[in-house]
Amino acid sequence: MHNLTVAELIKGLKNKDFSSLELTQHYLNRINNSELNAFISITEDEALSQAKDADKKITQGDSSILTGIPYAHKDIFCTKGVKTSAGSKMLDSFISPYDATVTKRLNNENMVMLGKTNMDEFAMGSSNENSYFGPVKNPWDVSKVPGGSSGGSAAAVAARLSPFATGTDTGGSIRQPASLCGITGLKPTYGRISRYGMIAYASSLDQAGPMTQTAEDAAIILNAMAGFDKHDSTSANKAVPDYTQCLKDSVNGLKIGLPKEYFSEGLESGVEKILMQSIKEYESMGAEIKEVSLPSSIHALPAYYIVAPCECSSNLSRFDGVRYGYRCEDPKDLNDLYLRSRSEGFGEEVKRRIMIGAYALSAGYYDAFYLKAQKVRQLISEDFKKVFKEVDLIMGPVSPTVAFKLGSVKDPVSMYLADIYTLSVNLAGLPGMSIPAGFSGNLPVGLQLIGNHWSEELLLNAAHQFQMRTDWHKHSPAGS
Repeated sequence: MHNLTVAELIKGLKNKDFSSLELTQHYLNRINNSELNAFISITEDEALSQAKDADKKITQGDSSILTGIPYAHKDIFCTKGVKTSAGSKMLDSFISPYDATVTKRLNNENMVMLGKTNMDEFAMGSSNENSYFGPVKNPWDVSKVPGGSSGGSAAAVAARLSPFATGTDTGGSIRQPASLCGITGLKPTYGRISRYGMIAYASSLDQAGPMTQTAEDAAIILNAMAGFDKHDSTSANKAVPDYTQCLKDSVNGLKIGLPKEYFSEGLESGVEKILMQSIKEYESMGAEIKEVSLPSSIHALPAYYIVAPCECSSNLSRFDGVRYGYRCEDPKDLNDLYLRSRSEGFGEEVKRRIMIGAYALSAGYYDAFYLKAQKVRQLISEDFKKVFKEVDLIMGPVSPTVAFKLGSVKDPVSMYLADIYTLSVNLAGLPGMSIPAGFSGNLPVGLQLIGNHWSEELLLNAAHQFQMRTDWHKHSPAGS
């Protein structure tokens, strides 16, 4: 059962090939026997109860298309009555009193939450090594990283511990782990999915999305996750199409742009080879390939690592040991309470980014750093606008390399370079996705698809058509 896609599981439940309870128990057994450290919390009792309720609804004919389908939830989404830690010691004891909008929408579909997945602390990282709960292992090679910050979700889907998982993408945190783990990951247009109840890292960049085996599954799940939310001021009040209705359109005549800046020094030769083979596959389907330029993209890395830390320093100021979260023992005074609670509760990478952000926002440096970064952000957005007048989609690498060894990257700046091809998409608020494109050295390589604002239908269709002609998305790690 675990090798079935979401679309296939929906048919199986409808045809009564198995029950939701049987399906849920099967996945829970796999999770409990896994050594990947992909989950922070396994909600076994709640999952079995939800599965029983789902089976009743299916029997009574009171079910939706996703009723009874299990999933894994990134531990950054608030879940009422269940620990929501964001991968941090700071929130290790936090039991959310309410559901995030994404959680509520999946609950409304009567889906079954298997547990909360491991992640880089407060979504800050590219390898899932920054979690208070230890690193996640890549199911293709347990000595390698799964990518981050949604590494637990990516590993869970790749290892068939869950048919799909939720993720969040601030600078590539859905697409990069999807690439390194060989699954499909979609980061929608900023504002397409509500951020309410999603613990904030950088509010102008964060966006939730589905992590699945296939583009078809991503379309099915996006239908459930997307939509306007009055609780989120950044949520777009825009109609949500049925994303599954566009998947059979031909890509003949589709204009695809290849940014010359993305195929330059720093891109691993094995990765580039796989990508060019994928581009040729699109060409054989009738797509038109054109070289384009995104000149400001070379500034995306420094711009992002000013904007995101500035926003994180503001968002994480609420964790002070007073209201909720970790509190140090026996503080001498209020200053000692703040200092030790934050020093002991946050990990090194989180503290590093808070300090960068606080510095960049301080008097005398705001104009020199934050304001300048926002101007660069606008230039990046303008570059994309120009290119999308010439092409329908942009394609390129997700990550410059395949998965690297756990503990092998010590320098923070070198780690930041893992997101060099994904950051621009977040800065411009565009939709992007990673789809499995092949293997380099027995490790997965993802192809990145980038669309104009609100073009998720086009992205999903292009990805689905590729997956109809290739089988890279069907590959699973040994033993899965």
